[in-house]
Amino acid sequence: MSRSISVPRSSVVKLSLVVLLLFVTNFPSCLSDRVAEFALTEKVGDSKEEDSQEAAVEENDFDSEDLEVFYPTNQWQTVRPGQAIPAGLHVQLNLQTGEKLAKLPDNENKKNDMKDPQKSKGLGHIDIDPSSFTTQELKKALSKMKKSMKTDDDTLAQKAHQEDVRRRFRPIEKLKEEFRELNLQLETDFEIMFKLINKFNSSTSTLEEKITALYDLEYYVHQVDNAKDLLSIGGLQLLINGLNSTEPLVKEYAAFVLGAALSSNPKIQVAAIEGGALQKLLVILATDQPLAVKKKALFALSSMLRQFPYAQQQFLKLGGLQVLRHLCTEKGTEMLHVRIVTLLYDLVVEKLSLKDLLDDDDQFRERAQQYSQVILLPAIVEQGWCGIIPNLLRMPEHDAREKVLKTVHVLLASCRDSYKADHSLSHTLSLLRQEYEVLVADEQKEGEDDGYFKELLSSINSLAQQLN
Repeated sequence: MSRSISVPRSSVVKLSLVVLLLFVTNFPSCLSDRVAEFALTEKVGDSKEEDSQEAAVEENDFDSEDLEVFYPTNQWQTVRPGQAIPAGLHVQLNLQTGEKLAKLPDNENKKNDMKDPQKSKGLGHIDIDPSSFTTQELKKALSKMKKSMKTDDDTLAQKAHQEDVRRRFRPIEKLKEEFRELNLQLETDFEIMFKLINKFNSSTSTLEEKITALYDLEYYVHQVDNAKDLLSIGGLQLLINGLNSTEPLVKEYAAFVLGAALSSNPKIQVAAIEGGALQKLLVILATDQPLAVKKKALFALSSMLRQFPYAQQQFLKLGGLQVLRHLCTEKGTEMLHVRIVTLLYDLVVEKLSLKDLLDDDDQFRERAQQYSQVILLPAIVEQGWCGIIPNLLRMPEHDAREKVLKTVHVLLASCRDSYKADHSLSHTLSLLRQEYEVLVADEQKEGEDDGYFKELLSSINSLAQQLN
């Protein structure tokens, strides 16, 4: 037995209206959420891809999350937060759980998408195999891309610099050609020296032309390499032969150029002494010659002897000290006295300083052996230099006195007995002390506590104390 329940018609109508109202109210909200989700997914995906591409160019180090890519298949897969979704996939969003799913499109749709340029967006073929690229491979590829861009920039900068150099400067060949057009010629030092030597050696050249050639040549041979070139073209021997000329001016300027070439140039020193330059220079100093010729010859002799123990040894054997002693006692040669004393001082200091050096080098031992054969100090004492040098303190020039005092000091150990027996030396030192005490007082009045004259006075007092 069944019992039926009757519902009023008006109630049914009211219930239907409520359900319809709820559906109309909630459906647009669900729809807007779904559309917003899809729009947000597409925008975020594109933004992540763009940011990843920009970061690849600008950064050297990348986080693994920045390079995490969603690798789709034909089955629905969950898309984790932060994963970049390739273009052209089918995407679903679970409205209840918020889970996002994606998969490859069907074959038919995929073909249509590849054909449609609006869908493909010109991206071409994309390898979506998960094992195709690792994070390290992506980092390496991006690093190479950055290096390649940098290399291209450097190459462009280098090309721009080279172009700027070509624009601002012209090659030497072009300059020579332009000079030839102007009846000028750009010559090297070697070419100039070759012409000067030929001018000096030519029998058709006048005396004035020869002297001019030697004067110009002296400018070039100061350079070590130019002096070596002079030797290679035979110019050095021509200069040595010029020391025998009957023309005093030729002797003077030949010695002048020779001294410039010999200065601090061992190769030229050896070649000059082998060519007989030492004997010829001593002959000029020992014979009756103009003072200007002897001055240049002494300059050349000094350049040959310094730092060359073999030449010093030959100098002593040939009686060089006697020649210099004669010049120091000869009237009219006062301007040479200080030069001679300075040369002796340099030679003595050069020999003594070698004893203070300790070196196991083979070259040093060989040099020490060469200096051991130079019996300089005994020869100086034997030939009376201990009495000659102190007499030069009577010269009026302060600079000359300074150099003589230095030489007297450096010879003190060898000449002590001679100095003590020389009463004129003690008298000279007393007069010099009185003179320089006045000059030192004047310096101190002007505020110079450690002036030049005080140094000279100190040297005089030191020498006097050691002789007492």
